[in-house]
Amino acid sequence: MTQARPTPGSLLISPQDHALIMIDFQSQMAFATKSIDAVLLRNNAALVAHAAAGFGVSTILTTVAEKTFSGPMFNEITEAFPRQPLLDRTSMNTWEDGAVINEVNAIGKKRLVFCGLWTSVCIVGPTLSALDQGFEVYVIADACGDVSEEAHERAMDRMVQAGVRPMTSLQYMLELQRDWARTETYDMTTGIAKKFGGAYGLGIIYAKTMFGAS
Repeated sequence: MTQARPTPGSLLISPQDHALIMIDFQSQMAFATKSIDAVLLRNNAALVAHAAAGFGVSTILTTVAEKTFSGPMFNEITEAFPRQPLLDRTSMNTWEDGAVINEVNAIGKKRLVFCGLWTSVCIVGPTLSALDQGFEVYVIADACGDVSEEAHERAMDRMVQAGVRPMTSLQYMLELQRDWARTETYDMTTGIAKKFGGAYGLGIIYAKTMFGAS
């Protein structure tokens, strides 16, 4: 008979077992993004970035035509990684950029988590390419966006059908924390949630203020 054990499943992510790749969170890309509200997109991207930085996740930040067309990466992301270089590309498919692939290989993780703009181009390209080369791939769906809801949803469908595992920004952070008894990251996690976690963050503020919850 199978015996249950109090251990996490192998499909759950941890801070040490993956690399995060944040792609093209730039002004020009955001202007045409209609599948998600711009404020929510920025909050979700910030939550992911600050969680990854706080938990020490190996992270790659990449832009496309930063100086000539697309503009700077969201400051909510770059402020989480103040000394992190941005890898600027010409290719729409991040996986076809040599500098990015060199960084992926240097990090050496077989599990990759992606988010960025736009879902149907900048995320579909590298995720399907990484899957083809044997990587395990996750996409943070609500930290991605596209020119329409249809474009975003069909892109997510295409990736999931190919084997990509979808998740959300808050889920990503809470999966890194996973146990509230991990006191060394408790204040950081709840602090990020209070700042970027929407209604969930308001609930934490209320509980701590009214009842001294911890």
